[in-house]
Amino acid sequence: MSIQEIENEIVEEFEMFEDWMQKYEYIIELGKSLPLIDAKYKTEDKLIKGCQSQVWLHSELNEGNVLFTADSDAIITKGMVALMIRVLSNHTPDEILNAKLEFVDKIGLTQHLSPTRSNGLVSMIKQMKMDALAYKVKAPNP
Repeated sequence: MSIQEIENEIVEEFEMFEDWMQKYEYIIELGKSLPLIDAKYKTEDKLIKGCQSQVWLHSELNEGNVLFTADSDAIITKGMVALMIRVLSNHTPDEILNAKLEFVDKIGLTQHLSPTRSNGLVSMIKQMKMDALAYKVKAPNP
């Protein structure tokens, strides 16, 4: 499934909810399904800078696709990173770098987050794209 198809799926899921309390509950539920980071990666260098809560993000390249795992000490943030992983994980560095991530605005996430959470989301996206760029640069040219 392409990044755009996953984004469209998420937008449809969020359209089912009538208010933001239901959407927050859904985000919290998504956090419970987060592919958890291995404990050995819960280190200072894996913390995302710019997040109010602690968010650890690990990535690795597997058969040309970037795989992300993460954890957070805050339940909403855990759900937000779960959403980002659902969209970006298991795609090529180029696909990740070219992703517009329009679903974030379409589901109203940016308008309903506090400024600090919103900054944290931007930091998450930035870190995931930086990881993808690092893998792209390291990849051998065909």
